[in-house]
Amino acid sequence: MTTHRFGYLRVSTNQQVLDAQLDALQKVGADEIFSEKMTGTVASRPELDRLREKLRSGDTMVITRLDRLGRSIKDLLNILSELEERQVALEVVEQNIDTTTPEGKLFFTMVAAFSSFESDLLRARTREGLASARARGRFGGRAEKLSQTQKKQIKKLYEAEDLSVLEVAKLYSVTRGTIYRTLKQTP
Repeated sequence: MTTHRFGYLRVSTNQQVLDAQLDALQKVGADEIFSEKMTGTVASRPELDRLREKLRSGDTMVITRLDRLGRSIKDLLNILSELEERQVALEVVEQNIDTTTPEGKLFFTMVAAFSSFESDLLRARTREGLASARARGRFGGRAEKLSQTQKKQIKKLYEAEDLSVLEVAKLYSVTRGTIYRTLKQTP
C-alpha cells in the first residue's frame, strides 16, 4: 500500500501570500499540496474538504502551524479525532508535532489549547478596546466623506432646487446614495 504526504496551507485574506508555507511543505516532501485563501473560522473550507476526501489509512497530513488548520480547540480536536479514526497521521512542521506518537498527541492538545486561549484573549481585548473607544465617542469604520459644513451646503443646494441630486453628487465627488443619506440625516 502506497502512503502519501498531503500538505495543506491557508491564509486568511487575499492580501496574504502562501509562499513561506509552500516552501516549508515542499521542503518536508509533501506529495500534493492543497491551498486556500479564507478564514479558518468557517466550518467548511473547500480545499481542506477535498484533501480530507483524498486521505487514506497510512497517509500523513502536513501543515506548517496548527492555526492554519483551525482556530478553535474544538475544531482542531475534531479534525485530529477524525484523522485518528481514519488512521491518518498529522505532522505540524513549525511546531514539531507528530501525532503518531503519544507525546505528539499530548503536545498537539496542549498547543491547540494555548492557541485557542490566545485567540480568545485577542477577541476579548479587541471587544474591550472598541467599547473603550465608543465610551470616549470614537467609532471605528470608514471616515465620513463629507464634513458637517458640506452636509449643510448640500441640504441648502437641494432645497433651493437649483441642482439635481446627481449634479450635487458630482459637485462633491460622492455617490447619489451618499447625497440621499446626507439629506435624510441633516437637520
